[in-house]
Amino acid sequence: MDNYSIADNFSLLSKLMDIHGDNSFKAKSYSAAAFTIEKLDIQLSAIEEQKIFSIRGIGESVGKKIVEQLRTGQLSSLNEYLEKTPPGIIEMLLHIKGLGPKKIATVWKDLEIETIGELLYACNENRLTLYKGFGEKTQNNIKESIEFYLNSLGNYLYQQIETYAIAFDEKIKSVFKEHTFHLTGAFKRQLETIDKLEWVTSTPVNILQTFFFNNGFELVKEDNNYISFKGKENVQLGFYSCESNQLIAALFKTSCSEVFYDEWVKQTSWNENDNYITEEQIFSTYNVDFIPSFLREKASVIETAKNKNLPAVIRTADITAIIHSHSNWSDGSNSVEEMAHECIKRGLQYLVLSDHSKAAYYAKGLDEERIIAQHQHIDELNKKLNPFKIFKSIECDILNDGNLDYTPDILKTFDIIIASVHSNLKMNEEKAMMRLLKAIENPYTSILGHMTGRLLLSRNGYPVNHKTIIDACAANNVVIELNAHPRRLDIDWRWIDYALEKNILISINPDAHSIEGYDDCRYGVLAAQKAGLTKQQNLSSFSLSNFEEFVNIQQKKRP
Repeated sequence: MDNYSIADNFSLLSKLMDIHGDNSFKAKSYSAAAFTIEKLDIQLSAIEEQKIFSIRGIGESVGKKIVEQLRTGQLSSLNEYLEKTPPGIIEMLLHIKGLGPKKIATVWKDLEIETIGELLYACNENRLTLYKGFGEKTQNNIKESIEFYLNSLGNYLYQQIETYAIAFDEKIKSVFKEHTFHLTGAFKRQLETIDKLEWVTSTPVNILQTFFFNNGFELVKEDNNYISFKGKENVQLGFYSCESNQLIAALFKTSCSEVFYDEWVKQTSWNENDNYITEEQIFSTYNVDFIPSFLREKASVIETAKNKNLPAVIRTADITAIIHSHSNWSDGSNSVEEMAHECIKRGLQYLVLSDHSKAAYYAKGLDEERIIAQHQHIDELNKKLNPFKIFKSIECDILNDGNLDYTPDILKTFDIIIASVHSNLKMNEEKAMMRLLKAIENPYTSILGHMTGRLLLSRNGYPVNHKTIIDACAANNVVIELNAHPRRLDIDWRWIDYALEKNILISINPDAHSIEGYDDCRYGVLAAQKAGLTKQQNLSSFSLSNFEEFVNIQQKKRP
């Protein structure tokens, strides 16, 4: 080990001790040792072991740890701290600027955040500003640092990559005007996460290679008629090169899941070398209704299309309301009135205000007195804004024992209740199922919020038996939220078709913490389209009068 490696170990040990709140004197001594070692003119490995102890600034304890590292390549005390520290906390420490040990300790111990993705989500919800040492400027700096770091990893949310994909598509078409390019792959299928952007093109591979090399891109892969590159933005760009008369067949093949494509080949006399002018022509050739790329996932959809039973899927324009939104009464950025006016401006019919409940203390969750005050405020605004209407809701924490966060006397004052898990997320399936099922069976629960608590590319959801949860929602007349935040998209679209079989309503909800968050409805719609959801099956597409009927039905469930 060289001096820099040894110094880095001491520096990391010092910071981890600070995060854990352990012996501050020792932590400072290790930090000082790291500084001393970095400045040495000679490598420690070239010094006799006994002479190491006589170096100024190196005491007995530090000296023994240097010798240990030179002999073994390890620092056992550092390894002990690494073992008891979540990997995400170490990742924050190593990669996120503006986050020192004390701030990370607050993030971990007080906010119960253990991954960078969770921290970014907390920044977007303004949660950091509620804690000492985290002003708005600090929060913004941390957010920017996280986004920069995540972008360096090469996997992106659909929402993160969308603008770049469209811009690059326009650029490449303007450069090669004599050739054809069609975006395909994961982006065309509207998958929630994207690891590369891909095109089918009539441009020969050697011409693409020359262009990208001349513009500073690196070659990632070259395989027959496929080539991919990566530039300074760290986005992988792949190209399937083929003859012009093969473009549409290649576009179809590369915009299907493997399961769908294999079934298509099995059920048809498909020849990928046939010439087609449009994708629609491919389907009409086999007397199958056109299946858009976002539905080319499960094999069963082919039979549905053969029988002319494909649904008219929901569109963003079908959203009539904002359900699940947070105001500055809890951790949102805007006042209730500002949120309502933005709904009116967008032509929406109503707003379901769902601030956090009191257990979410980190998000200024509402206690009983503030609930009464907020409801009075909503009554006043409804008189002022008529015929637009604000409904009284709450995102009510599902507590560790499965109970909701308020007594029935408080719960009955709300029009509807969205029940969500926000705490103790590291559960096994048995614990998670107990909490969720008990909450679903609670007669005050109207909507089950973000079913698994996942954060895409950041945190796996807690394990659940989706079928059992969906069956319970069906039995208890509980709507399932499709949380439209692009980092959640929870319930996973892959389970929505089973929910629809059980006649369960889905509700595409933005979980908005600002009026800009309303735009996230679109990403929920893109995910819902993959499941074949129609506007009739989506609660946030209900008219005001139909939603009022829904509220009445929900309230009749209550004792």
